[in-house]
Amino acid sequence: MADDKTFHMTPDEFRKHGHAVVDWIADYYTRIESYPVLSQAKPGQVRASLPVDPPARGESFTAILGDIEKLILPGITHWQSPNFFAYFPSNASGPAILGDLLSSGLGVQGMLWATSPACTEVETHVLDWLVGMLDLPPKFLSTSTGGGVIQDTASSASLCGLLAARERATNFTSNNRGCDGKLVAYTSSQAHSSIEKSVKIAGLGLDNLRLIEVDENFAMRPEVLARQIEQDRRSGLLPCFVCASIGTTSSNAIDPVAEIGRICRDNNIWLHVDAAMSGTATLCPEFRHIHAGVDLADSYTFNPHKWMFTNFDCNCFYVADRGALITTLSILPEYLRNQATESGAVIDYRDWQIPLGRRFRALKLWFVIRHYGIEGLQHHVRRHVALAQQFAAWVKKDERFELAAPVPLNLVCFRHKGGDEVNQELMNRLNRSGDLYLTHTRLNDCFTLRLCVGQAHTETRHVERAWRRIQEEADKLTK
Repeated sequence: MADDKTFHMTPDEFRKHGHAVVDWIADYYTRIESYPVLSQAKPGQVRASLPVDPPARGESFTAILGDIEKLILPGITHWQSPNFFAYFPSNASGPAILGDLLSSGLGVQGMLWATSPACTEVETHVLDWLVGMLDLPPKFLSTSTGGGVIQDTASSASLCGLLAARERATNFTSNNRGCDGKLVAYTSSQAHSSIEKSVKIAGLGLDNLRLIEVDENFAMRPEVLARQIEQDRRSGLLPCFVCASIGTTSSNAIDPVAEIGRICRDNNIWLHVDAAMSGTATLCPEFRHIHAGVDLADSYTFNPHKWMFTNFDCNCFYVADRGALITTLSILPEYLRNQATESGAVIDYRDWQIPLGRRFRALKLWFVIRHYGIEGLQHHVRRHVALAQQFAAWVKKDERFELAAPVPLNLVCFRHKGGDEVNQELMNRLNRSGDLYLTHTRLNDCFTLRLCVGQAHTETRHVERAWRRIQEEADKLTK
C-alpha cells in the first residue's frame, strides 16, 4: 500500500465539505416548515432504504450528503419546526450548533482537569454564571460548598442526586455493602418517569418508591408526604430522598417546594428539585416565584437543552454539598492519578457523574449565553409564555374545549369536551396532517392534549395556525 494513501479527509476537503454541511443546515432551517412535522415514515421504512452491506470502498462526500435528503429526512420528526408543540421544546440555535461543532473538532475528553483544563474551568464558570442568571441560592456556587456540573439529561442528574442521598443516609456505607431494603424515596404521582428508573438503578427498588398524591392542580400534597414519611419511619424504614418538581412533564404542575423542603429538613432527607424545562423561565424576574423554597434543596437540575437554545444534550445539575456527591461517585485507579488531582486544587468532573468520559458541552452553552445575552434569552422566554397564555385564552373562549390544568408558563393542557375518543381522533388527524405535532397525557384519568410553546422560531402566526387547525378538525369531528 502506498505510504501517501491515508483514507483520511484532508484539511482542504474538510473545509470544502464543512461549508457544504453548514450550507445544508442553513437551508434546512429556511425550508423546515415545508416538511410534515411528524415523520410519516412507516416502521422499517428507513432501514429498508439502506444498503444491506456496508461499502467496501469509501464513497464520495457528495453522495453521502445527498442521501441525507433522500434517505434520512423522510424518517425525521422535525423537532426544530416552529409547528412542533409536542412533548417539550428541544430548541437548537445557531450559536449552540457552532459551539458543538467546535467541541467536536477539538475532540476533548474532559474526564479530568488535567486532560483539558479549559473544558473543566469554562464549565465551572458558566455554571456559576447560571446561578446568578436564575437567582439560585449562593450555596450552589463553586466558590461555596456546592457547585454545578453539566450532565447529559435530568435523568442522570436525578440518579446522581439519589445516589448521594443514599450514601448520606447510610453514612456512605451502602456503596460497599449494598442496599438493605430499608431505604425509601418519595416523589409525586405526576413526577417524571426517570425517578422510577433511578430507584431501580440505585438498588432501592420500586417497592420502596412512594408516589405521593397530588392536589387539584396536580402538585404534590406536602401533608400526605409528611404522613408517609412518619409511617415509614414507624415501620423501621429509612427515608432518604424526595424529588420535588418545578413543572411536571404532564401538566407543568409546580410542587410546593418550600413546604416540602421544610419537611425534608426536619427529617434530614435529601431534597432534589427537578426543574427540567421550567427552570429556564427564571431567567425572567417575574417568573422566579416558581423557585420559592429552592434554598432548602440539596440538589437542583434544569435543562438548557429544552428551552434555552442549547442543543441536546446539556443538563445543569447543582449540589449544595459537593463533598457528598464526590465521596459517593469518586474512584481513582492508578492510571488516572496525576499531580493536579492530588494537589486538591482542581475539579475533576468524572467524580460528579456516572460515566468517566465527558465531552466539552460547556462550549455550546458558553456560546449561547454570550450570543443572546441575558436580555435576548429573557425576550424569547417572555414571548413563548405570552403565546401559550394567548392559546389558553382561545381555548377558554371556545365552548367545545376546556383547560385541563392551570397554565403557569408555556404548556397548555386542554381537551375537547366530547370525551377521550374525540380527543384521540382529533390529535391523530392533526398529527397525520403534518401541519403541527401534539402529544397527550392523562389527567384525572381523561385523555388530555398538550401544546407546548418553546421552539426557537415559533411565532404568533404558528400558534394562531395551530389553533385554527384544531378548530377545523374539531368541526369535522362533530358534524
